[in-house]
Amino acid sequence: MNLKELSKITGVSQTTVSRALNGYPEVSEKTRALVNAAAKQYNYQPNTKAQALATGKSKMIGYVLPKASQNEMPNPIFGDFIAGAAQTYGKQGYDTNITLTDSDTQAETYRDLYAKGSVDGIIMQAPKENDERISILKKLGLPFVVHGRSTGSNDYHFVDVNNTHAFVRATNFLVDLGHQRIALINGNENLDFAIRRKHGYLQAHEDRGLNVDTTIMFSSEMTEEFGYHTMTKLLTMKSPPTAALLSSYIMAIGARRAIGEKGLRIGKDFSIVIHDDALSYLPNGSTHPIFTATRSSVGEAGRLCAEILLDAIQKPEQQPRQIILEAELVVGSSTGPAPQHD
Repeated sequence: MNLKELSKITGVSQTTVSRALNGYPEVSEKTRALVNAAAKQYNYQPNTKAQALATGKSKMIGYVLPKASQNEMPNPIFGDFIAGAAQTYGKQGYDTNITLTDSDTQAETYRDLYAKGSVDGIIMQAPKENDERISILKKLGLPFVVHGRSTGSNDYHFVDVNNTHAFVRATNFLVDLGHQRIALINGNENLDFAIRRKHGYLQAHEDRGLNVDTTIMFSSEMTEEFGYHTMTKLLTMKSPPTAALLSSYIMAIGARRAIGEKGLRIGKDFSIVIHDDALSYLPNGSTHPIFTATRSSVGEAGRLCAEILLDAIQKPEQQPRQIILEAELVVGSSTGPAPQHD
């Protein structure tokens, strides 16, 4: 099936068929519906290279990721995000362009992609507080959506989790179980999501009249090794905490290893609440959650970012769309009442 054959089937000119499939506004909704229905029925797949020549669009969505890093973007969490977005891209004939670059040259990479016309839009990952990449993308006029958000600016498209509320809720859950010394094992606090999670943890302490002990607050790259070494350090303190909040499932695996090596039981001797991205490759239990978690699907975030960006490419003058997802608190086997000591 080619464009000429689809034109013959629908009784619409090839030019109009092409414009209907590419979302041109001058095509009537009736004609667009006719063409799209026929394309679906006959499994018509447009030639994306020909489309790019005809429309001036690359039909590519750009991702610029830092190389030589263990942070959230290169690890498998990003795979679930892309999986959530891919189906949406595919329906409109888009592919992805993933560029690895040094962390301090991402701005130059955006300018290069724009100058070459390599991408029609950008999904920006791992925003920092007052992130300069946002102002650069605005100046370029390149459509973009931020996965997360950056404190200090708010006039752009984004999809984020309400990280502050999630960690307020998680901290209060542990306090209600009788825990008074609750550790925080956070992601890198130069990233906005980790800043917001820390704020939630601190806010809950203030609301509940609890003292904040900075010696049981840690932040770094969210790896299994960091979770393991940090939990080992906490458990060897003279006055160890009885519970901890962890910013990722991956760190929690390391923490569980450290707790087991000390001969302690999770949910009995020590309680853990994690942030869980509902990962397809690493489910938090099947019939019953392993960890109590503030759960939010990174795959769903990917789908929403893709929808917003494709719409922004078609309608660049529209007002920013901003979605804040609320995390669900799911109770698993990793939490229980604070242990009583004689």
